[in-house]
Parts: sequence; C-alpha cells; structure tokens
Amino acid sequence: MASRTEEFDLRFAGLDQWSDADFLMALWEGQIRAVASVGPVLTDLATAANGIARRLGGGGRLVYVGAGTSGTVAWQDAKELGGTFGWPEEHTIVMLAGGLQSAPNEFNGAEDDVDLAAREIHQHEIGENDAVIAIAASGSTPYTVRAIELARQRGAFTVAICNNPDGKLIDIADSGIFLDSAPEVVAGSTRMGAGTAQKAALNILSTLVMNKLGRLFDNLMVGMRAENIKLHERAIRIVAHIASCDGARAKDALTQSDFDIRTAVLVAKGHSIVRAKEILGLSNGNLRAALEYRD
Repeated sequence: MASRTEEFDLRFAGLDQWSDADFLMALWEGQIRAVASVGPVLTDLATAANGIARRLGGGGRLVYVGAGTSGTVAWQDAKELGGTFGWPEEHTIVMLAGGLQSAPNEFNGAEDDVDLAAREIHQHEIGENDAVIAIAASGSTPYTVRAIELARQRGAFTVAICNNPDGKLIDIADSGIFLDSAPEVVAGSTRMGAGTAQKAALNILSTLVMNKLGRLFDNLMVGMRAENIKLHERAIRIVAHIASCDGARAKDALTQSDFDIRTAVLVAKGHSIVRAKEILGLSNGNLRAALEYRD
C-alpha cells in the first residue's frame, strides 16, 4: 500500500486537461491545506521547541537532517537563523544527503545511503548536548531515519517532522510530528504540499526556539545581524524604540557597539560598552533580563 504522500487522489483525475483557472485553484487549495496541517500540531511543536532550547541553551548545536526537497527546506531554515537571530553558524549543522552541490542523479540517490548518514553523524560528533531536527515527507527516507537512530543513540534530543502518519521517523524520535498535508494534487510531488507544510512548521519551530534563547524582544529581532543598508535602518528603529531615544542616539549607540542591537540598547540607556556587555553576559544574552538587571 502506498504511503499518504504517494497516493493518487482521484479528485484530480484529468488535471492535465483542466482550464488554467481550475488548475491553479487546485494547486492553491493544496497549499492552503498544507499550511492548515500545522495548526493541529502546535502543542507538539512547542514541546519540541522546549527540548531543543534546553540543549542549545547549554551550549549545544542545532542539527538539521534531510534529503531531497525536505533536505533543502531544512537547509533554508538553518541558513536563515544567523541573519535573523544572530545564531552562530558554528552551532548549526546541516546534513543534506548528497549535498547542495551534487548532480541531480547523485542528489536523489543519496537519500538511500545509510552509510553516509552514519559517517556524517560520527564526523560531526553528534552527542548529548545537541538537538537534531529530521524532515522527511514519507517519514521513511533511509538516510534520514538512520541519522535519527544514531543521533538518539548518542544522546541527542531528536525531533522528526513528516507528512505520513505511518512514517518510521515519528516512532524513533523523541518528538515526532505528523503534518497531515497529503495527498498531493500532483501525486507524489512532495515539493508542493508537503514542502509548504514543512517550511511553515520549521518557521514556527525555529522562531519559538530562538525566542526561548532570548533572540527576540517583544516582536523585534534584537539578535539580527545588520549587514546591509536596509537592516542598518531597521536596527536604528529597533534601538530607538526599545531605548526610547531618538534615531541619532540610537545610531551612535549602534556605531559604538559594532551594530550589535542588544548591546546598543543598553548603551543608549546610559551604560558604557564594557558594562553593557557585562550585563548581557550575566543575563545570558537576554535583553529583557539585561534591562531588568540590578547590581
């Protein structure tokens, strides 16, 4: 029997002959269904976020594992953490079967390579301080399953996200999350519904994790790296808003702080650079705690 993600949905029989309007409506509804599949698992995502944050808060690394579309979705989420939240790249690992630079035939075939998964888990020395997120639409991708098995054996906290209720990943991870996005409008094309559901789930999961690690203040990205003109201007607005100062003072504080937003807020509030960094260190980088800090 085919998995949910491989089922042929007879509602879309004759799809290749539908009008453009009906064709696009079907795909659009599939995308809506995909995003909606995240709603019922919000509690599971919160549980996973708490487990991940505990490991990362203790100095651990965040590891993403996947193959094919699921792997590239995981890679995208991982690569956005640095710029958005200032999460250090050395604390992020992406295990993508075949790698981003592999040829299409190698990329697709690598998902069956369990030995590759074992080598990478060993090479990265995945252990009890780390948290591993594995993504697979079917929940049975050999590379991804083997990586989770070994990571859990080595003491890592493991999270699995899949779009098949019978996916093996759900059973072998510490926290298994099923996204009910299938079947696909284009049968088996998991870059569509499954990929959208996975991206939405990862957006939610990683943002909650970063919030628990003090990378937000209110709804503002105080861990953000201001690496271009647009982000410089955003950083000035953030500092001015939190420190209740004008833009000129905010810009000066940022300049003194090498555009580190959290440090700049404390400088704009009257602290020296040295003292601002001390307070942030004592507050584990949490700006709200730093603003409430009293000697």
